[in-house]
Amino acid sequence: MPLGTLQVLLVDAKGLDNNDFMADMDPYVLLTVKTQEKQSTVASGQGSAPEWNETFLFTVSDDVSELRLKIMEKDNFSADDFVGEATVCLEPVFSEGSLPPAAYNVVNKDKEFCGEIKIGLTFAPEPERSNNVPSGGYGESEESYGGWKQSSYGEE
Repeated sequence: MPLGTLQVLLVDAKGLDNNDFMADMDPYVLLTVKTQEKQSTVASGQGSAPEWNETFLFTVSDDVSELRLKIMEKDNFSADDFVGEATVCLEPVFSEGSLPPAAYNVVNKDKEFCGEIKIGLTFAPEPERSNNVPSGGYGESEESYGGWKQSSYGEE
């Protein structure tokens, strides 16, 4: 699994189910990679076609394989409502390096289509280290900082 930084460009959403009966929906997005979670700003009054144009950075390590996007609706007087979610496989961005903004299907709690969310992805791998050992630690070659090296003394 590659190590590095994943940049997510949250562009917009379209066709979301408006579950706020009193007014336009105030959606926001929770972006999750493994245990890292980020939250977009609330697109106040933008209803079922919100725009964000926000960028988020995630550190990629271990066995990360997907990005989860959970769209929520901000409520002032009660708990925020779940609108829908999308799961994006990250394997293509790991191999390509970047993917231009594209629409992904959003499904509701019943797994029914309820709109689209558009994101762009960029992956920057960490530079590889020699010997697969973290720098500055044990395992560096002896020559790198004057450690023991076979002496030529007495070999005449």
